Amino acid sequence: MSADSPFVIVGLGEVLWDMLPEGKQLGGAPANFTFHATELGAEGHVVSCVGQDSLGREIREVLQINGLAVAHVAEDPGHPTGTVSVTLSDGGQPDYTIHEEVAWDYIPFHPDMEKLAARAHAVCFGTLASRNPHSRESIRRFLDATMPGCLRVLDVNLRQQYYTGDLIHDLLERADVLKLNEDELPVITELLNIDGSTKERMERLIDRYTLQCVALTRGARGSLLLTPSMLDVHHGLRLDHIVDTVGAGDSYTAMLVTGLLQQWTLEEINERANQLAGYVCGQSGGMASHPDNAHFV
Repeated sequence: MSADSPFVIVGLGEVLWDMLPEGKQLGGAPANFTFHATELGAEGHVVSCVGQDSLGREIREVLQINGLAVAHVAEDPGHPTGTVSVTLSDGGQPDYTIHEEVAWDYIPFHPDMEKLAARAHAVCFGTLASRNPHSRESIRRFLDATMPGCLRVLDVNLRQQYYTGDLIHDLLERADVLKLNEDELPVITELLNIDGSTKERMERLIDRYTLQCVALTRGARGSLLLTPSMLDVHHGLRLDHIVDTVGAGDSYTAMLVTGLLQQWTLEEINERANQLAGYVCGQSGGMASHPDNAHFV
């Protein structure tokens, strides 16, 4: 990626505070994704909404400190900034309690967002931010405004009761790439009446929705990358030290998008994405800066 003309990459959806046991961390999958894409050289934009409160002001400040553009992080006077209570299991797996009727449920759509959509090379969006009809409509309008060739990446995020088969179908209709984990695949394929082996389900998703790629993450066992013509299997890395897994999947998605835009081989994408996700697992929270000598860049 040229420093003179970086890819414009957008994280579209929730931005919030993860209330971790050791204190609050800036989170939300689109924000985490955009942070890591920016660390990898992109011009990153978060499109979301915060409240007109101290937590919202702090989010905007932290995003800016981390090199992310905040012009499209709106402020809502009628709803508080989003928060999520997070507890961690002994293995570092997060358990989330997501609070409702918060600012990112009311992401507005305005002409400046349409201009950003028209110049974006990639947009990552998830299922969670579409739980509210207001944000769902803004997300649809943003995706519909993207230029031909823009990579529209659906990062499945099945939380609590905030998803249905109809919602997943609608979002997949607007996606070019699907990223999900091994727990989410059987849930969404059952909702979509798709059966078969893991590979067959992935193939049928590609066929039904004309996807360019499906990425299936499997935690410590690595990941699968499938295109209409090729499958790459990564068997995972041995990690000696895990702090938590918050943001690991989002960093994987950032490397996936970077590799697809730069036309790397599937093997190279899968290796680098697993290396980056493994690094993030060794850090606290979802926005760990990449070391200058990182072997995954």
